[in-house]
Amino acid sequence: MNGITRERKLRRLRSAIDFDVVGDNITDIADFTVEKYEFTTQGALSPEVREEAVDRIKLALRQRVEEMALRRKQVLDMLFEAAETALHEVVGPKN
Repeated sequence: MNGITRERKLRRLRSAIDFDVVGDNITDIADFTVEKYEFTTQGALSPEVREEAVDRIKLALRQRVEEMALRRKQVLDMLFEAAETALHEVVGPKN
């Protein structure tokens, strides 16, 4: 299987994590985190501090989503390699 075919197949495989949904929810998660902080500390953040906190949280979450997407691709690559190895054990390598 060549790299182009494998890449096409990797894109079509369903993910247990829908990275689009996670990405869409980043703002909601950031807002909730700040609201929870304000609730537990019983103090409101200034609009400037709140905006900076939300921006930093969103950046951190986007980085994690990117890391998860990369890790998913790496795991799928390992699965394809293991599948090809198992196949070659049965039918032998193609010359």
